[in-house]
Amino acid sequence: MKKVLITGANSYIGESLRKYLLEFSVYTVDVKDTIGWTPVPNDFVGYDVVFNVAGIAHIKETKKNAELYYRINRDLVIRIAEAAKEGGVKQFILLSTMSVYGLLEGHIKKNTPTNPINAYGKSKVEADEIIAKLEDDSFKFACIRPPMVYGHGCKGNYQNLRRFAIKSPFFPDFPNRRSMIFIDNLCEFVKETIDQEKRGLFFPQNGDYTSTSQMVYLVSSNNGKSIRLTKAFNWAIRIFRIRIIKKVFGDLTYEPVDLVDKISFEDSIRLTENGASNNE
Repeated sequence: MKKVLITGANSYIGESLRKYLLEFSVYTVDVKDTIGWTPVPNDFVGYDVVFNVAGIAHIKETKKNAELYYRINRDLVIRIAEAAKEGGVKQFILLSTMSVYGLLEGHIKKNTPTNPINAYGKSKVEADEIIAKLEDDSFKFACIRPPMVYGHGCKGNYQNLRRFAIKSPFFPDFPNRRSMIFIDNLCEFVKETIDQEKRGLFFPQNGDYTSTSQMVYLVSSNNGKSIRLTKAFNWAIRIFRIRIIKKVFGDLTYEPVDLVDKISFEDSIRLTENGASNNE
């Protein structure tokens, strides 16, 4: 039996992992609300693993709130890790982000240098680097930097594309490649990380790269809609390389490592759109 503490309440990924792990009889899982919390070692006594999802994300970044990113994503998370180590936790798993690389397009490898371009990415990578220095033989550190995470009820870019897929009669059939991960595949990867007491940097992702047009088509189909994919606008996509075009149609991939193909891409979209979990 492993005792797991998820630090960060009301997190989509954290709550998904809690439900996922509780499907198995070998874990106990608690969740700690980190708002207003000052972590101390006694808070972690008896826990084998801490999975940290506490952080600021999915809010518009401004000059006024930039300091909040550092206070939560960096300072609080570092203190959680320090207290966890002092409290006897054997493994600390940190949910980081692809944003630490600062790329809208590109191919990222394990040795690709970080280059964050905003407070979100900068605060995340600073926490990653400082916590890594806490690692020793009795305190294993796993840093997980997933690509875009999607699933039923998720926030972020998936919802924007979903709305377009449901309402629009057509969409560009553009051959791009994206690393993505379905929430159940991510939860399975975290479970394996716990079971195998993994340490290091990880890029969990679906078994295959995805194209934006493929995803939009499947979302439309699973909602009973008929969207037409067309190559008529591909020339414009190739010429006008503005930010939104790069974000939607650019290639952004991890090297093909840490692959999770428990659930296929087609099935993952079906489960996302039907509001179901593979474990239900």
